[in-house]
Amino acid sequence: MSKKYEKLKTLLKELFQLDQPDLDFGLYRIMHAKAAEITQFLDRDLLPQVREEFSQYKTADKSELEAQLTKVIAGLQVAEVDPETSPKVKELREKIASDSVDITGLESEVYDHLYGFFRRYYSEGDFLSKRVYKPGVYAIPYEGEEVKLHWANADQYYIKTSEYLRDYAFRLHPDDEQKPMRVHFRLVDAAEGEHGNVKAAEGKDRIFILASKDFASFEKGEQGPELVLRFEYRPATLTDWPDDVRDGKKKPPTQKEMTELAVSRIMEAGDGFAEWVKELGKPHEKADGELADYSRLRAHLNRYVARNTFDYFIHKDLGGFLRRELDFYIKNEVMHLDDIEDQQAPRVEQYLSKIRVIRRIAIKIITFLAHLEDFQKKLWLKKKFVVETNYCIAIGSIPEEFYPEIAANDTQRQEWVDLLAINEIEKDLTSPGYSEPLTVEFLKAHPTLMIDTQYFSKHFCIRLLNGESDIDSRTDFLLVHSDNFQGVSFLNTRFRSAIQSICVDPPYNTGDDGFNYKDQYQHSSWAAMMLDRFNVAASTLAEEGVAFVNIDDNEYRHLWHVLTGAFGIQNYLGSMVWKRRSASAMSSQPLSLDHEYVLAFGRDARNSQLHGLAKSEEDYPFFDEKTGKRYASTDLTIGMTRDQRPNQFYPIRNPRTGKEFPPNPNRVWRFFPETMEQVIADDLVIWPDEAEGNLERPRYKTYFDPDTMKAKPCSSWIDTANANDREIEEEENEFSLEILRSGMNSEGGRIVDRLFARREFAYPKPLSLIRSLVRASTRDGDIVLDFFAGSGTTGHAIIVLNREDGERRKGILIELGEYFDTVLLPRFKKVTFASDWRDGKPRRSLSEQERTRSPKIIKYIRLESYEDALNNLQLRRSKAQQTLLDAAQNTEASRLKEQYMLGYMLNVETEGSQSLLNVQAFTDPTAYKLKVKRPGSDETREVNVDLLETFNWLIGLTVQHIAAPQCFSAKFERDSEGRLQLKGRLKQEEDGPYWFRTVTGTTPDGRKTLVIWRKRPGGETPEGVEQDNLVLDEWFTKQGYSSKDSEFGLIYVNGTNNLENLRTPEDQWKVRLIEEDFHRLMFAAEGV
Repeated sequence: MSKKYEKLKTLLKELFQLDQPDLDFGLYRIMHAKAAEITQFLDRDLLPQVREEFSQYKTADKSELEAQLTKVIAGLQVAEVDPETSPKVKELREKIASDSVDITGLESEVYDHLYGFFRRYYSEGDFLSKRVYKPGVYAIPYEGEEVKLHWANADQYYIKTSEYLRDYAFRLHPDDEQKPMRVHFRLVDAAEGEHGNVKAAEGKDRIFILASKDFASFEKGEQGPELVLRFEYRPATLTDWPDDVRDGKKKPPTQKEMTELAVSRIMEAGDGFAEWVKELGKPHEKADGELADYSRLRAHLNRYVARNTFDYFIHKDLGGFLRRELDFYIKNEVMHLDDIEDQQAPRVEQYLSKIRVIRRIAIKIITFLAHLEDFQKKLWLKKKFVVETNYCIAIGSIPEEFYPEIAANDTQRQEWVDLLAINEIEKDLTSPGYSEPLTVEFLKAHPTLMIDTQYFSKHFCIRLLNGESDIDSRTDFLLVHSDNFQGVSFLNTRFRSAIQSICVDPPYNTGDDGFNYKDQYQHSSWAAMMLDRFNVAASTLAEEGVAFVNIDDNEYRHLWHVLTGAFGIQNYLGSMVWKRRSASAMSSQPLSLDHEYVLAFGRDARNSQLHGLAKSEEDYPFFDEKTGKRYASTDLTIGMTRDQRPNQFYPIRNPRTGKEFPPNPNRVWRFFPETMEQVIADDLVIWPDEAEGNLERPRYKTYFDPDTMKAKPCSSWIDTANANDREIEEEENEFSLEILRSGMNSEGGRIVDRLFARREFAYPKPLSLIRSLVRASTRDGDIVLDFFAGSGTTGHAIIVLNREDGERRKGILIELGEYFDTVLLPRFKKVTFASDWRDGKPRRSLSEQERTRSPKIIKYIRLESYEDALNNLQLRRSKAQQTLLDAAQNTEASRLKEQYMLGYMLNVETEGSQSLLNVQAFTDPTAYKLKVKRPGSDETREVNVDLLETFNWLIGLTVQHIAAPQCFSAKFERDSEGRLQLKGRLKQEEDGPYWFRTVTGTTPDGRKTLVIWRKRPGGETPEGVEQDNLVLDEWFTKQGYSSKDSEFGLIYVNGTNNLENLRTPEDQWKVRLIEEDFHRLMFAAEGV
């Protein structure tokens, strides 16, 4: 085959993700399992179609004709006949000159065009929507809008997280809990952007480079020492070559070369690492169990690099995009009118045949690429399973019957010691001191201690929840450990149009803030990430709700466009500026930027509500001796002209002096004449001819009333500590504006330092800033959403506000990072227990009022990740399918095989995988399992999916009660007519095979709903189904549900059943199968 053919085949293997057999995770693992079959399809079925398409020209093949001519001439020469006189030679030469077809050349052109077309859009695992108009010029989709915002990744979902970038971990002994030998690849922050005093040029490719010094060390872990290998992530320089090979090098090392160097250096680590080096040097075991010809270290390094270099995006409509681009490409790059204008018909036919072949083969390749991309899109957009559900519940909200078990729980006691320093609480006259074990009296004395149900048995948690009514309405906070796109999408059904305030602090995309971007696409990667998340979040906002987004100058202009795309430019409320530091920063920039922004958008600006902030007496500097009240001098005019408001342009007269005053020539009075007369009569006007100073025109008295005076939030915010040290002049306009006070970034850091006695989180936002935003946008009962939760400042601010004013705001916080467990969740437990902290210890107990206003229930859940969804895929092909594909010899059958390979294979053969909903496993709802990975780790553990919790969120259920399970045993017999019936009655037994658990609540449309989960020990056999349904009918009747038809409008049950047969004519409830709605809702992708 030609070089162009091999070049195209190599590219297709890259496009089909077959070019890196050492990557055995995610979709790579699935594609490698099909590698031989896909490669065979390329070699034997797809690409040979190019030659077949030109087979009609075989009789005129130039190479064939030239071979014939050579043979004829040779024969004539043997016969000593002059070839130049031979009619046959003349005929062949004329045919070659006029009618021959260079089939090899045509094939090469087709291969070259196919390669050129697909190469221009593909880069390191991603298709980029660069619409090429001509060399160096790109076209963007424009539909006549007044303003069009576009970026390189506008048509793609951003799917990358920074988890594997910052800290990637794996175990050398994965099954040994005593000595797991955990290894970390950790990114060191200091190397970002610069190295060896050589500033990295923006847009240069960054690679992973083993740290130059102290690249290996040990740190103490939960199960013994852990090896930490440090890497830098930056553009390489010539100095990264080792000294012994640097001479003569003209280019910096590539990632592949740096990986080789890293392996060599690590394997030569000192004696202290000998045991670890030996384990790292062992052959890697592939996913299929085979041993690779490379080491475990190299396998993990390749995986680490790949995870952070490839697959940043999933195209939203790759098939549609590439098909449109193909037509554009053919018209501009292949089909040139000048080439056919003067050609004869045969040549034109050949030319058109080439175009048809290019299009036909390209469409088939596009179909397969779209199949791969759409499959990944399905996994990305599907609602994720809940893999863990836990509650933190304040002791004061738990029935005292549970106290002895809580006091005896040593794991919970130790967490309280570590987080809250309860071991330093001493006995006094009113309350008992700390002891081991804890006493019931100690628990009663500290009602804001929060138990974490992860430390208690499943039986304890079931009993505890069974006693809770209206559990959702009593829950103060929901914490979600998830990618924020997945988290917001998952909660959307339940909280659609229910969020009053969104407060988020996204990564600022400065290059060292943890945001992982594709090289050369830093800003467009960030814009794609932000738009998808705000598109989903916007639908959760209430009609009068407001979204606040923090940002600095680096991405301000891009963020404004992103948010106008998500909320609409008509719903832009304004941008607030707040001072983040007091001193000039050490920066190479000529201007030291000491401020940041908060952009505000409403769901509907006409209805958006921002509540005023209470004014202080300091804002009212004058004292009225007649009324005994303080007042401020405010403008008596408004910013309208005489032409706009003619009825408000008139002179007014001081009734005591008779002097007349016209309004400002460019403004009008704020009141109509009749109202102004009353204002003057009430002595609410400050007259220039009676006032001290240089007052030129009348002003309006605004009296101070602490109960009613509120100021509109304005756009300038200053530091509270410095607010009184400077004079703030009020602008003369129609509003009395209040400059909002907020702390600086240093305040946020100090608060976290005091809570944890160390800096656990970089650059947390000041508490006072978020508190002001929440206060201005919420009231009692409102919900605040933060899907870039970070250290949990938004939740902390809500707790502080609720304690101050007695209102009960609620919060939803979504975070994926490791600090969900190390900072966010501990912070909630700390600030619930006490409000004042220093050096990681509480400084005082809460007052009785503060205790009453503190959180009572905090729920936290963890969701399956996108990578978990990929890693739980299983390929299955039935014997019947395989037989049909093997028999594909005739034209129709081979066409069927081609269609299957190109457009159906992944969807069909992964059906029934655990992450794609295996409804067969619903026979036991308590045993649906997934393999999930710890955040930032390559360690996998098998967990039971919380199907009950997942389904509650899918249908948007506001849960009122989760009942404890009931178990029964039963015996069966048939009556004289062969009908199945119970032999005796259902017998309730603790370990009975027939298990039932119910959830009650209300759906978003207001219907009272009963969800019945049951184990079906009979499985799918006809007799088993009959027995399971008989038990269900008996149990249902026994509960009395059929006589409570007014209680529920909707009943869900897993497994086919006969409950509809139990309805009376008066009953209104409807029965639905859990499996059907579970599948429908899990794969619904509304609004995304």
